[in-house]
Amino acid sequence: MPSRPAPSHAPGAALGARVGSIGVRAVTISAPGGPAKLTPSHVNLEKPGVGHVLIDVAAAGINRADLLQRSGHYPAPAGAPEWPGLEISGTVRGLGPGVTTCAVGDEVVALLEGGGYAEQVVVRATQVLPAPQGVDLVDAAALPEAVATAWTNLVDTARLRAGDHLLVQGGSGGVGSVAVQLAAALGAHVVATAGGPERVARCLELGAEVAVDHRTDDVVEAVRAATDGRGADVVLDVLGAGGLRDNVRALAPGGRLVVIGLQKGARGEVDLGALMAKRAWVTGTLLRVRTPQEKADILAAVREHVWPMVADGRLRPVVHARLPLDDAARAHELMESGEVFGKVLLVP
Repeated sequence: MPSRPAPSHAPGAALGARVGSIGVRAVTISAPGGPAKLTPSHVNLEKPGVGHVLIDVAAAGINRADLLQRSGHYPAPAGAPEWPGLEISGTVRGLGPGVTTCAVGDEVVALLEGGGYAEQVVVRATQVLPAPQGVDLVDAAALPEAVATAWTNLVDTARLRAGDHLLVQGGSGGVGSVAVQLAAALGAHVVATAGGPERVARCLELGAEVAVDHRTDDVVEAVRAATDGRGADVVLDVLGAGGLRDNVRALAPGGRLVVIGLQKGARGEVDLGALMAKRAWVTGTLLRVRTPQEKADILAAVREHVWPMVADGRLRPVVHARLPLDDAARAHELMESGEVFGKVLLVP
């Protein structure tokens, strides 16, 4: 395809020196708003510069961050493509200068700052991993963001250890379904929440020892019952403000609450007296805004510690649906319906 000038929203400097561009099919956001604002388009993608890789996309995972970006509440970082998509699987098509960690033809997964809703992506080689063994390449797109998020928050941040009790708020979500499996594989005792009997049962199948229907049951009491009244050593939370009070109540002495989502609001009140009495703490993290070196370190740990779990079957991608790339609007509607268990994937 002939080269043409890159538009103002091309990735630019984030991809290294400008070496021309490639026209690709993608799904862009025509204006902030609902799913209908997702528009199949043709965009210009910078060719891979120093330390970067060009990948033919097999599938792109959809994340809650994509929905926020579409609605105008989570803009792409400076230098990243403006179209959404934080994780993909695919096959290496081309290498920029200095890349020695992969080769043309390799099957890989990648963690992106944006731009995954496309036929091709360009990404730093340090954010590319070999596709895990034993997993279909399309389904592997459900892993990079979820596994990186679960690993760094449970292990790096919350210091989860074998024997700890973990409460996963949202065990049916893309990250939650991975976190349940990961924590169980690490030897933790997992309590997971989900909405409805079928979703509760699936959390148990993933490795949760206790699963709680948050629509009908008291989550805090369920945690206390599962821990002989002590509470959870770690709470991994996607609710935000709406879950803050109960999450603090559910903590054990010395407990750690890690907030990774804001599905029920961004502003809330915390009982500092309860935190002090329990010697507990609350923190919040984002993956997308971390530095390239931080992401490289997280993915190196994933390759060392988590990929063997995938290879031997202790951890599997949980895929709810696979839809064509041009059906991204329908995929977002599905995500917003509350019916999804695991991940929805877009397939070019």
